[in-house]
Amino acid sequence: MDPGKLVITIAGPHGSGRTTQATKLAETFGLKYVSAGTLFRERAEELGITLEEMSKRASANSDFDNYLDRRSKEESRKGGVVIDATLSGFMAHTPDLRVFLTCPIAERVRRIAQREERDLEEVDRETRFREKNEIKRFKEYYDVDLEDLSVYDIVLNTGLFDAESTARILKNIVDEYLKTGETCVSI
Repeated sequence: MDPGKLVITIAGPHGSGRTTQATKLAETFGLKYVSAGTLFRERAEELGITLEEMSKRASANSDFDNYLDRRSKEESRKGGVVIDATLSGFMAHTPDLRVFLTCPIAERVRRIAQREERDLEEVDRETRFREKNEIKRFKEYYDVDLEDLSVYDIVLNTGLFDAESTARILKNIVDEYLKTGETCVSI
């Protein structure tokens, strides 16, 4: 398989390392990087509202989610992309690899608070709200159960490794897929 045509989706809860690992994979394999989270944060910033308020607005109106989903599908059809989005594994058009990154909530909150230089309690409250809201919203809009990981090819707990180790693990997985991806047979 031509690595330049790969379509890899990276999903996972906030703070699981999704953006870090998606950008590293894109760079390593010379793929385009597309982030729904970046688009979401940019839109909240444009509106001058918090991520929690943006989540509330997205719950009341599906237009923004639909826009993000269309972008994921369009980019995956082009190929040569790593898509970093909560629903990427469900919305991308025939991805080669679907990866889900997980991590314990306490570590995810610590990472977000450190990255954004914010209070742990505030980040914990906001993160739990956003995730509860997304589970409900995506079930309602798409009949997608975010807690069902069976759609993913790889589930990796990033809390077990530092970012560089996680990147090496994911690189090795993609390398192995490139070697055998077209010749594997499911039984």
